[in-house]
Amino acid sequence: MRGRPDRNVESRGPDTGADEPAGDGGPDEAVRYLATAVADLGLIARRHGLETLGYLLDMAQLEAEEIVRLRATRDRH
Repeated sequence: MRGRPDRNVESRGPDTGADEPAGDGGPDEAVRYLATAVADLGLIARRHGLETLGYLLDMAQLEAEEIVRLRATRDRH
């Protein structure tokens, strides 16, 4: 797929015990990015009359935002 990094490329830094490539912000950063991305996609879908797709993307955004909230709450305790 165009614009996506090759998942098979070994790009890990020093062994930190994490299964994340170097430069990856981890699941917290990923879910925040996804919440923003699906919000933008939902706007595009609605702009073009794709109401059902817009609705589904809104549901994905709500799910991502809930995960952000739950992870933030968990990290505070």
